[in-house]
Parts: sequence; structure tokens; C-alpha cells
Amino acid sequence: MQVLAPIRSPRWVSTRRIFEQKISDLHKCTDPSQLKQVLAVIYKSNLHTDIFIATKLISAFSLCRQMRSAVTIHNQIRQPDAQAYNVLIRAHVRNSQPSQALAAFSQMQSYGVRPNVFTYPFLLKAFSGLEIVAATHAHVEKFGFVEDILVLNSLIEAYSKCGLMGVCAAKKLFSLMVQTDHVSYNCMISGLVKAGQLTEARELFDEMPERDTVSWNAILDGYVKSGEITVAFQLFQSMPLRDSVSWSTMVLGYRKAGNMEMARNLFDEMPVKNMVAWTIIISGYAEKGLLKEAMRLYNEMEEAGLKPDEGTIISVLGACADSGMVGLGRRVHDSVKRNRFSFGIRVSNALVNMYVKCGCLDEALSIFHGMKERNSVSWSTMIHGLGLHGYGEKAVQLFSRMTREGFAPNKVTFLGILSACSHAGLVDEGIQYFYRMQRDYGVIPEIEHYGCMVDLLGRGGRLMEAFGLAHNMPFEPNDKICGALLAACRKHYTVTRAEDELKQLVQLDLKNTGNLSMLSDIYAATGDWTSVAGARLCMKNMSSEKPSGASSIELDDEYYEFTMMDRSHPKSDMIYQVIDQLGEHLRKISYVRTASC
Repeated sequence: MQVLAPIRSPRWVSTRRIFEQKISDLHKCTDPSQLKQVLAVIYKSNLHTDIFIATKLISAFSLCRQMRSAVTIHNQIRQPDAQAYNVLIRAHVRNSQPSQALAAFSQMQSYGVRPNVFTYPFLLKAFSGLEIVAATHAHVEKFGFVEDILVLNSLIEAYSKCGLMGVCAAKKLFSLMVQTDHVSYNCMISGLVKAGQLTEARELFDEMPERDTVSWNAILDGYVKSGEITVAFQLFQSMPLRDSVSWSTMVLGYRKAGNMEMARNLFDEMPVKNMVAWTIIISGYAEKGLLKEAMRLYNEMEEAGLKPDEGTIISVLGACADSGMVGLGRRVHDSVKRNRFSFGIRVSNALVNMYVKCGCLDEALSIFHGMKERNSVSWSTMIHGLGLHGYGEKAVQLFSRMTREGFAPNKVTFLGILSACSHAGLVDEGIQYFYRMQRDYGVIPEIEHYGCMVDLLGRGGRLMEAFGLAHNMPFEPNDKICGALLAACRKHYTVTRAEDELKQLVQLDLKNTGNLSMLSDIYAATGDWTSVAGARLCMKNMSSEKPSGASSIELDDEYYEFTMMDRSHPKSDMIYQVIDQLGEHLRKISYVRTASC
């Protein structure tokens, strides 16, 4: 009996399959230089025009944020089909390039390539404007995709990003759908939650035929965002199945509610701790000023084999900046360098901001000058930092350099430069910047910019101009502007003006004892001790109704917090003795400076 040999595919078929498998794995490559080596081999084999190979390359390059290479590869396809355009559109969306995604869609139309059901879901992810989403909706109707549930669900999701009007359009579309699934409900619930319509979202959730984990997480997120943490926890306990998103949402909810103990308990109970959960809990401890716990958890995270991603680094650095925790900030910075993490512009900006707010100007400048690329946030943060630390003239020089290098200052940049001029006493320069805002750069001054100008003029002794600007600006004076005027009155002992401003201030900020303290100083400087006593009595009554202000300091990796008249520290007697000595020293310096003027 003859045994037949197994039938084998021709060798070229087998080779093609192996090659396609390897090409399909290209998305796993995160090194652009390796991708370019693969591309060189493909060019040599003249396979770069093959649609299957080209689309895999486009996707891989886009994941590495190499969009120029991705677009070049797409342009070399001889006859790109809908799939090729879909991949390109998705690549642009992935890299936050909505206008380029729309341009690719327009090119697709001009070349007569008909979109398919996958084109619109990719395209709609790029938009958050009601007009463009509505135009895409009309396009969907024109090409006959109005009954495709994938396309309709994408439209609901897109409309839900467009504010209240968009949510209304999403609700109308949802009500007209002949067929819905759990994705339709999930998109609608998420949209209602974003719009703050939690009651409607809950009603829709309760009437769902079937719920998945996404449904539960959507409504859970709604209660957490609205601050209803008790209801959120009840829902959480009722969930048939929880994933990492469910756990992270609850940890974040308790952190926002200020209950770090409960947040930590839930974090410790998590079956699998993802990077989001680690970020939430570490940032929470940092915001609370609990340095040792934040550092310990950060070390635990790294010991568990988890390397912080860009989102984690930025979030933790932001918390360090807000709480003044330079120790943890430096720890994160060292971790970034040790892991050879790519210093993207967002990470560099976060580091500059952290060092600026923690008082480490040299480190901030070092990172700023070492940045390969900068954006308006980089320049604005550094200009603000220089002004904050009293280097007004250097802030002015940096502003000039920014404009010379072709960067247009925005409203945040102008806040920084105006504040810098105010603190450095550069009155004339500040006035010039204020008038150049709208004239040269089209930036309309907001109330914060007027506040900086009032402070600038008040510090410079130009009280009449300060009051004129405050009363003629196109906004009602707020507590900060009136406070700046009152501070100017204190500096120049203008009692009548100060009393007039206080009447406005009291209506705006009834609990601010600092304003009364300034008025008391004015009365004392003019010898009106009766009025001093009256102001002090009002301060005393107000202080009993509000918690004491607190200050904090980080020393040798220890974080200390102090409140007024606090004696809880074991060395409080020694601390107050040093404070008295510092106060006496400052009074002597002040007397010498006054005498020499």
C-alpha cells in the first residue's frame, strides 16, 4: 500500500504567510529606529506599495508618533482603498491631529473612495464641535449608514462631547434608533453623566435590559464626580463584577472627598493594581503633604515592576507642585532619568512647573534651557517663575526671546509677565505689555490681567491710575482687585480710600481677615488707635468662625505643617523662640532700609 506524501503549500505561499505574520507584529515595536530599518528592507524588496504591508507600517509608525513617516507611506500606495484611509484617519486621531484626520477623509472623497462602516467611528473620535459632528451625521445619512448600529453608537458618543446641545442631539438620535445594544446605552449614559444629568443617566441605567462592567463604571463615575460618594460606594458593592476601572474610580472618589483612609483601604483591597490606581493614591498623599507615605508607595510601585508612564509622572509632579513637596518631585525626576524615560514636552513642562513652585529656580532653568522643543506652556511657566522669585528683568528678557523665536504669547503668558513686572516694580514696562496684549497679539485682557495691572500701579504708588483702571474696566471689581487697592492704600497710608475699598471688599469676601488686618495697619500708621481696636475686634470675631491658616515646610525629607499659635510640636518653645529672633532681625533690617531712604 502506497502512502501519499502530505500536501504542502508552494514555498512562496508559506514565505508570504510568515512575512505577513511578522508584519502584523510590527505594532509591538516601540523603537522608531528599528521600524525604519524594517522599512528600508521593505523598500529594497519593493513591497511598500502593497496595501496590507503599508497599512501595518502606518499603524506601527503612528504608535511611535512618527506621523510624517506614516503619511509618506500612505502617499506611496498606488490605489488606496477605504481600509488604507481608515488606518490613516485613525493614526491622525491617535496622535491628536483632528484637522489632518478630516483632510484625509476629504482626500478620500475627492479620489472617489467610498467610506465604509468603520470610517465614521474613527473619524468621529477626532471631533468635539457640534457643527462638524452634525455635518458628519448628514454625510452618514447621505451614504446610507443610518441603520448601522456601530455608526449610530459612534454618533451618540461624538454628540455627547459637544456640551448640552450635543447631548440633546444624542438623546434625540438614541430615541429614534430602531435597534439598540448595551454600547448604545453606555454611550448615552456616559454623555448624560458628562452633561451633569445624573438623574436621567440613572433612569437609563435602571431600564437597561443587560448591563456590563462599562455600564456600571459609567454610572459609578457620575456619582463620584457629583460628590455623592456614599451612593457610589453602594453601587460599587452591588456590582456583579468589578474591574480595575471600578476600583480606581472609587479610590479617586474617596481621595477627592478628603478621605485618604478609605481610599487607601480600597487601594489595598484591589486584586490587581494598575498604573492609574498607583497614580491616584500617590498623588493623593502628595496633595495632603504626607511625604513619607507618598515616597514609600512610589518606591513600592517601582519595586512591583511598574514603570511610571507620562500620565503618572505629570500627575504626581502636579501634586508635588501644589503641595511644595520637592523631595518627592526630585524622586520622580531621578526615576525618569534612571529609566531613560523620553523627556517629552509635557513631562519637561511638569518638571519646570514643579521646581518653580517649590522654589528651586536653578533646577527649573536647567530643565527649561535643556529642552529640545518648547511650547507656549514652557515659556509661560518659566516667565511666571522668574517673576515669582523676584527676577522681573530676566522675565522681561525671556519674554522678548520667546517672541523673537516665533512663539505667540497667550493670556497665561501675559499674566506671568504682568505679575513679574508688578513684583519687580517695572511699572512702565508692565503698562506697555498690558496695552500690547490686544493691539499686537489679539489677546483680550480678562479680569485677572486687570488685577495684575491694579496691583502693579498700586505697588508703584500710582493710586489714582489704579483706582481709575479698577472702576473703568469692563468687569465688576472682585475681591483680588479690591484687595490690591487696599494693599496700595496701606503702603501709602490713604485711610479714606482704604475705608471706601473695604466697604466693597466686605460685600465680596466676608471671611477675609487679611483685608481687615491691612486696614488696621493703616489706622496704626496714622495714630488712629480707636479704629485699630475696632478692626482688631472684627478680626477676632471673624477668626472664631473660620479655621486657622496653615503653612508648611519640607526639611530633610520630613514635611511639617504649622497653624497660628500651634504648640503641638514637641519643640514648639524652641520654634517660637527662633521665630521671635527672626522677627526682631527683620524689624532691624526694615528700620535700616527706611532710615536710608
